[in-house]
Amino acid sequence: MTLQEFGLLLISLLASVSGQFLLKAGALKLGKVTTDNLISHVLSIVFTPELIAGLACYGLGAIFYILLLTRVKLSIVGPSVAVVYVFSVLLGYFVFHEPIPISRVVGLGFIVCGVVLVIWQR
Repeated sequence: MTLQEFGLLLISLLASVSGQFLLKAGALKLGKVTTDNLISHVLSIVFTPELIAGLACYGLGAIFYILLLTRVKLSIVGPSVAVVYVFSVLLGYFVFHEPIPISRVVGLGFIVCGVVLVIWQR
């Protein structure tokens, strides 16, 4: 993977992680969805800036991912985006104060090792 391709991957990953952060922030702003407030919550999505920004970040990430797919094999890029899971857990922990059980840490370690093995070229 060239430096330019790595840059495309990094932008795609950052946009996706930013999108997840903004969607979570917007979801917290909306509050818990129940059968009584389902319709009002779905309509409120359009008026919640964090949710709109999160969807825009996902769209931007998808554009850069498509650009990356024009240059790099899917068998390399597809598994590489699994690194988003690691950043999602870290965001959950540091920003939203979600616990990280040891089983999740082990799982994230496997993800990182798998990504390294997939993109490692001799």
